[in-house]
Amino acid sequence: MTSATEQGRLAGPLSMSVANLCHRLQPQVSARTAAGFAEVLRRLGGPLQVAVAGRIKSGKSTLVNALIGRRVAPTDVGECTRLVTRFQYGTVDRVEIVFNDGHKQVLPFSADGMIPAELGIDIDKVSHIEAYLTNAVLQGMTVIDTPGLGSLDAASVSRTEELLGAAKHRKPDDDEEEEGSDELDDTSRNAVAGAEAVLYVVTQGVRADDQQALAAFTAATASREAGPVNAIAVLNKADTIAPESVEGSGGDVWKAATLLSEKQAATLKPRVADVLPVIGLIAESAESGGFTSPDAEALRQLAEMDDDILETMLISADIFTSWECDVAAGTRLRLLEKLDLFGVRYAVEVIRKEPEITAGSLRRKLLDASGLEAVRQRLSIVFAARADGIKAAAALASVTALAHASGDPAERQRVHDAIEVLLAKPEAHQLRLLEALTLVASGAVDMPEDLSEEVLRVGSNADIGAQLGKPGAPRAELAAHALERAGWWRSFASFGATPAQSRVAHVVHRAYFLIWQQIRD
Repeated sequence: MTSATEQGRLAGPLSMSVANLCHRLQPQVSARTAAGFAEVLRRLGGPLQVAVAGRIKSGKSTLVNALIGRRVAPTDVGECTRLVTRFQYGTVDRVEIVFNDGHKQVLPFSADGMIPAELGIDIDKVSHIEAYLTNAVLQGMTVIDTPGLGSLDAASVSRTEELLGAAKHRKPDDDEEEEGSDELDDTSRNAVAGAEAVLYVVTQGVRADDQQALAAFTAATASREAGPVNAIAVLNKADTIAPESVEGSGGDVWKAATLLSEKQAATLKPRVADVLPVIGLIAESAESGGFTSPDAEALRQLAEMDDDILETMLISADIFTSWECDVAAGTRLRLLEKLDLFGVRYAVEVIRKEPEITAGSLRRKLLDASGLEAVRQRLSIVFAARADGIKAAAALASVTALAHASGDPAERQRVHDAIEVLLAKPEAHQLRLLEALTLVASGAVDMPEDLSEEVLRVGSNADIGAQLGKPGAPRAELAAHALERAGWWRSFASFGATPAQSRVAHVVHRAYFLIWQQIRD
């Protein structure tokens, strides 16, 4: 059973149930499988692992810095951006290079406090980078920065695909295995590796490889695909969207970005819970200390300029930096690097409306304009509030993969039976619901569109009103609707469904019945 210390670290009761299952099974399986279970237990006791993924030049590292609240991930192309970097909480700031053979090397921060873009070593020998930071946000979430998909660097793409679960597991050769070894082979190691949730970064056009990456994304094993429970997307660089290209925007950049995000959400769903617009560069500058009082003062000087002249300067970056004016060209270049033209324009408008605004208040206005807070709130709703279920489901998938990799039919059956016993308990029904949701979202179980939407709604929301599609309705109405839908899904499971659909329908029936019990009690 889990100790009091372990219980304090686990995300919740579902994680605790899976942890107890691992503890009970360890003495009953091979040394190698038991070692895999130990790794599952270690991951269960850690924060939710969220991968930030996307195509090259989509602004992933900039967004990582904004989320962490510190400019530490290199954003310019370099050796470091070709590696997976895990940002996790630590009591002392430090960075370690982890090599393929397992040994580690401490990496000093660069003079500006960032991870060096160039490492000065053969990166083909490097597995990944571990960054331990004292930032409080990392106590609840490990953020994993990934190399860009679509890169010309095949090794970088391979590293990303391995993290996202797209890479095939390599089966070790017979001479690589030692009978009775408690070391994890590659198949077992891959079964417990990878992220548990994904924040996918897109820009203006969703491309085929975006769809493929999300389809291939797994939480701990290749059997769990991305879905509305463990994946959201952001439309980054929202300030670069030409509003005239988006019908209904009325010439407003943010309105155009919002409309485009809704269109992309329709394209990517049900792979993701939502697509939210964000301006990563402004978010990074405002949140990580990059925006300073001298920057605010320079913007104040620009706000005092003649309106026609400033409008001309803001036509392009070249004109903005080369125009003859009282604000030094180097200062204007720095403003562009931190805010781009959209941010400069926005800040000037704020200053003109509020001439006495302080640098701190202006920074907060810029942060609000970046859309970062909405992304954080969605992360909290989709990931943090469901961390227990996400982590427990990922751990169960890992346990299943480890048992399968053992090659021992008796061991595999023993693990399967133990999992079935766990899932039969009422308190573990959420895991069944997450499984059903993933099957429908991935297309593995084909359902009529209206029923698919109902499964997604019931499985993707934490609020009962939202689950039932009746937000704000009185309890009596909610209870009646839950009972009615429970009966309908039970009938469908018995008389109208295919065997695969019936499996999902039984789970949805029980979900509605448990909701009815909860409301009634």
